[in-house]
Amino acid sequence: MEILGNEHCTIIHGDALEALQTLPDGSVDLIFADPPYNIGKSFHGQKDKWPSEEAYLQWCYQWLDLCIQKIKPNGSFYVMTATQFMPFFDLYLRNRLFILSRIIWYYDSSGVQARKYFGSRYEPILFCVKDKNNYTFNANDILVEAKTGARRKLIDYRKPIPTIYNSEKVPGNVWEFPRVRYRMDEYENHPTQKPVALMERIIKASSNVGDLVLDPFSGAFTTAFVAQKLGRRSISIELQEEYVKIGLRRLQLATEYKGQKLLKPVRSFETEKNLYQSALKLFD
Repeated sequence: MEILGNEHCTIIHGDALEALQTLPDGSVDLIFADPPYNIGKSFHGQKDKWPSEEAYLQWCYQWLDLCIQKIKPNGSFYVMTATQFMPFFDLYLRNRLFILSRIIWYYDSSGVQARKYFGSRYEPILFCVKDKNNYTFNANDILVEAKTGARRKLIDYRKPIPTIYNSEKVPGNVWEFPRVRYRMDEYENHPTQKPVALMERIIKASSNVGDLVLDPFSGAFTTAFVAQKLGRRSISIELQEEYVKIGLRRLQLATEYKGQKLLKPVRSFETEKNLYQSALKLFD
């Protein structure tokens, strides 16, 4: 296990179960956990697949218990998994935490997802707390447009003095954010990268400046990237060295790692663009 970074942005290169045990209990304000889904994706050559569903769930229950131990008494826990496993997470966590919201992250898809059944275009998220009467929720920091009031200007006649509906509101539990695509500026070479906008909503809502945010499966390091941007501290755990290098570069913690310069790979369309621009210069 290797510890990198600094007191503001710490990266632990190692196994999540081992790394979580090294952290003090009751020390983290917010945890966002986006584990492997056991659906066969390849994470830099390592398959996201357990011998059985039971084996996957037993592994999940171990790190879920560890995460619960690390959360402060007034802390929050957001957790994701595949749609087929979320019912098991829900039943397990409802006996250990208070589940305040069952969130649907919805996204559209331009490709054909299924021909013989209804394809999946969402991922579930549980929002849990230890104390339902004492937790951080910065409603004013995440307001969205309330179309009834902002666009239609309808009047609420149920009030003693009829008033136009509010133009802003706290988001409901269905969130529409596009998935990270290859041509997007935030894109990193990771198969399950989460959007910056998604993490901004979670971190703004459930933490304050200076708070400690933990991501036990950091991947493309979007959680830590957004936490840094918003003035929060972060601890990121990641098993794969290739993704650790993404984190070091993205968080501006290092320019080299083991003698290798940390540069964002040039994408194919950027190469084509550079070639085109170079050709134009020949005719200037």
